[in-house]
This record gives sequence, structure tokens and C-alpha cells, in this order.
Amino acid sequence: MKFIQFLLNLFRPQEQRVDGPAALEQPTAAVPEEPTAAVPEERKPRVEIATGRAFRDLPLHPEVLRGIEATGFERCTEVQDKALPITLDGQGIAAQAQTGSGKTAVFLISIFEKALRARDRGESFGKALILAPTRELALQIYRDAEALGRDCGLRYAVILGGVAYEQQIEALKADADVVIATPGRLIDLMKQQLFDPRQVTILVVDEADRMLDMGFIRDLRYIFRRLRHYDQRQSLLFSATLSARVLELTYEYMNISEEISVNRKDLLVETVEQCVHHVGANEKLRLLLGLLHRESWERVLIFTNTKAEAMRVAQVLAGNDYSSNAITGDLPQKQRISTLSRFMSGQVPILVATDVASRGLHVDDVSHVINYDVPQDREEYVHRIGRTARAGKTGKAITLATERDVHNLAPIEELLGLKIPVVWPEEDWFMTDRSRGGRQGTERPGVPQRRRRPPTGGRTAEAAAGPKAAEAKSARAKPRAEGRGRRPSRRRGRGAGPRQAESGS
Repeated sequence: MKFIQFLLNLFRPQEQRVDGPAALEQPTAAVPEEPTAAVPEERKPRVEIATGRAFRDLPLHPEVLRGIEATGFERCTEVQDKALPITLDGQGIAAQAQTGSGKTAVFLISIFEKALRARDRGESFGKALILAPTRELALQIYRDAEALGRDCGLRYAVILGGVAYEQQIEALKADADVVIATPGRLIDLMKQQLFDPRQVTILVVDEADRMLDMGFIRDLRYIFRRLRHYDQRQSLLFSATLSARVLELTYEYMNISEEISVNRKDLLVETVEQCVHHVGANEKLRLLLGLLHRESWERVLIFTNTKAEAMRVAQVLAGNDYSSNAITGDLPQKQRISTLSRFMSGQVPILVATDVASRGLHVDDVSHVINYDVPQDREEYVHRIGRTARAGKTGKAITLATERDVHNLAPIEELLGLKIPVVWPEEDWFMTDRSRGGRQGTERPGVPQRRRRPPTGGRTAEAAAGPKAAEAKSARAKPRAEGRGRRPSRRRGRGAGPRQAESGS
């Protein structure tokens, strides 16, 4: 439980955090943090997406209902209205629902209800296993579970890679009721016989299509084959698309009573203002700076296709007095958690990210999503812009298309069934990059730059170092000069006579 409390502590605002031995020192970020203004007030939804039946009309346990009402939910969204009557009856489903539609609440409420009913009957509930493709999504599910299940008295274990094993093992040994895991670390613990998959009575696979895209199919099969037979457990699968690959999992390893599809494209278009700016690749940074100066934003997510580009953009923003952090897939897990915490609490209002953050990140008031690079996968576009305009609120999605990635726009527009409006930037939209005199945009982290003249009044580095350094260099070069002499070139006709070149000697 100490580990769980530590994770929860990281996502609290700074003034609400509890200091203690579990608290981590915040790691040195890629860019310096600067004081920011107070977090703006929460915006009101423009479109009400919770138009289904009232939660009070569902056969819910009083403790579950109190948690729902405490979070401010009164009525079901479309996916909740369709799925909950089925899942509360103990049946399995495969549901297609886009991000922000309320699908997380479907499987959490179903788990809580099943656990409390078993407790009231004096029976063993077993365990609920929730599989998520990314660590960020696993942590987000835990946060939602803590909020919705506040009165249920259940124990949780968050199993994910990149952090120490000890606290996760302690949570499992404490007989956690709900295990939220990424596949890789869970398999590690299964092989050590620290997690018994035969105790799982309800299985949830969240973002199934993302699981397959990330190459988790073998890991999923490994886990599924060691669970109870699908007739002895409830299976809930959620995915942005119910493709043939996704449904193959349900046919082989799950007992699915019904498939549910919720189309939110119209809602997405209505609540998100989309536009694309065509710009030259060498002018893209200047346009980004101009947009940040022109737009009235609260929190901004900027997406790039590569980690090197994410780091570069974050450094340029820092050099232009914007408080920002970058998050990429190879960032240490503790630093990823800390970086997300600062963004979610409003300490750092701009987050530059690769697609590792396009799913599983729920921040209520991301006012703008900027696609600094056009995503190569068209479905990633939907997930990226799904980070704004959540729960019916308004948001803006801006895409910068250059001659290098403009070809990725056509598949995106085909998926959306519409043309993204083109807005041509004016001349005064381009701002000068003031980071390091405008040089920041030309340098990349980890790439050696051209060596500049040393500040020694025109002398070479060896001369500036003194006579001892010169003597040492001469001594290192002496054996080659006195030894076998110049090594003959392997190229034909260079450093060798004609006969040597012909014979190859």
C-alpha cells in the first residue's frame, strides 16, 4: 500500500502532497522549471455527453453509488448506458469506444459491484485483473479506481515496469483485490509465482488495439492461457476499433455475450476545433512560437513523432521563456511520473510528448493539442486530439504539416470522413527564436556539434594546455613513427605501386 499511496501522492497538487520516506526528489528535468500562474478555473462543458439513464436507476450497491455521486456523475454516457446493464449481469462484452467516452467507469463499476456482492454473501471474490498497454494508462486507471471506489474498501496493486519490484510484491502479498498491470512486468511476477492467474474472476483488457500495435500479442496469449477457462470468469474488452485482430482475441480466450459500438466522430468534430497549417520544415519552430503567443491557452500538449524532436522542441520553448517539459518512452519511470504530475497539477503548463502520452493521459483542461509532426498512424491523430475537449468541453487541435509529412494527412481525413480546415499563417505569425541567439533550433540533444574555437586567444588546445600535454602527445605518436611505418592503403593504386595494387598485397 505504501507504493500505491506514493503513486497517488505524485498526482496530487503540490500543496496537497504528503512528505514522507516514500516521496521522491524530483529529478532534474530536461528543461528548467519556472514559476507559473495559478491553474485557471475549470471550464464548463459545451456539450453534455452524459444523457443516458441515471446511475440511481441501475441496480448498484449503495457504496458503489456513493463513490459515483462523490465524483459528480449523475447520468450515464452512451457507452455506459449500453454496457453496464450487461456487465452488471455478469456477462462479457467487447466494446468499441473512443477516448473520453467513460469506458473506464464501466469496468471499474462492474468490478466494484461484483466484489461487494460477493462480500455480502460471505463468498470469496477472487481477483480482478486489468491489463493496460502503457504505464501512464495503468496509473490513470488506478486514480479513477481510487475516486470511484472510495467507499468500497478494496485493495489495489499497480504492477508496471520501470520501478522497483519490492513494493509491488508487497501489494500482491497483501492479497490485493484489483490488480492493474502492464503485461511485461505481470509476466515477470507470474514466472516468479508471485501472482496466481487462476484467482482471476474478472478480466479487463483496456485499449486492446493499442496492445496489438505495441506487439503485446504474445504476452497477452501467455497470460490468457494461464487464466481460468473463460466460462469461469467474466471478460471485458475495450478498444478504439473492433478490428479482426482484436476480435480474434475474444473468440479464442473470452466469453463475449455482446459487442457494443459507440461512434463518437460527430461529437469529436463538434467539440474540437481542428485546423492544419502548411509550413516549411525550416519555419515550423517559428510558427509554433507564434501560435503560443497568439492563442489563448491554458494547458498545451505538443506531440512529435520522435523523442529527439520532443527534447529539441522542449529546449527551444524553455529558451523562449515558456515553462515546459518533455516526456518520451525512454524516460525513467520515476521521472515520467513526476513530469506528468507537474503537468497535471499546472506547475508546468506545456508538455511535449511522443505518442507514449496520447493514450491514458486524462487532464481535464488541456485547451490545445498541437501536432508539431503529423502522426504516421492515422488512428494516433484521433487519440492525440482526444486529450482535449474531454467530457463535452471545447478544445482546439492544431496540426503543422510540412513537405516531409503532409502525405500523412490524407489517411487521417479518410478516417475522420472530413477535410481538416486549412488556415494559412500570416507573416506576423512567425516569431523569432530567442533561445541561444536563435541557434537552439539547429541543435539536437545527444548529437555532437561542430567544435568551436577555444577561448585561448587563437592558440590550439594543445598549446593552451602547456608543454607537458605536448610532450605526452609526442610520446604517444612515437611508437607508430618508429615501428612498421605507414600502413599501406587498401584502395587500388593508393599508397602502393602498380604491381602491389594488382596483386592486392
